[in-house]
Amino acid sequence: MEEPMRDGVAAQRERLMEGLRIYGGHYAELSRRFAAWLGLHSTDATAVLEIAAAEERGTLLSPARLSERISLSTGATTALLNRLEAAGHITRTREHSDRRVVSLRSGAHIQERADEFFGPLARRLDTAMSPYPPDLLAQFESFMADLNSTVDTYLAERITATRSPDALGGRPQ
Repeated sequence: MEEPMRDGVAAQRERLMEGLRIYGGHYAELSRRFAAWLGLHSTDATAVLEIAAAEERGTLLSPARLSERISLSTGATTALLNRLEAAGHITRTREHSDRRVVSLRSGAHIQERADEFFGPLARRLDTAMSPYPPDLLAQFESFMADLNSTVDTYLAERITATRSPDALGGRPQ
């Protein structure tokens, strides 16, 4: 009796992971379409969205944190920020008591354009989630936090491993 139950749980986990992969693909496609709609390269649009989302949460990004979030080198991030700033899509400010700390803010038009593009979808997603009770959504939040933490840890380990040829038997991967 235990074996069929375990197989059922394994199949359910596979279906959940497949659903998450599909959602990830949809998110990537939405990002590409948003970039095209703005007339930006997809990496530039991703950066703008990260900056705007952080600003909306009240946790401004620094260039270094943005670099981590979008997986670019610091040099590539600097070039990207120079392009975005020159186009008026972002500003760099020094709002912190430590004047060396640079904060990134999106241009006012970016939030308006993001709301215009993503607003209808956000309303549909809210409607899709509305039948689920708050306790189930809280469980799902916890589930997603656990998955994200697991992937973050794995990625950090892979970065460390690729920087240490000895850890991989002399072969970077």
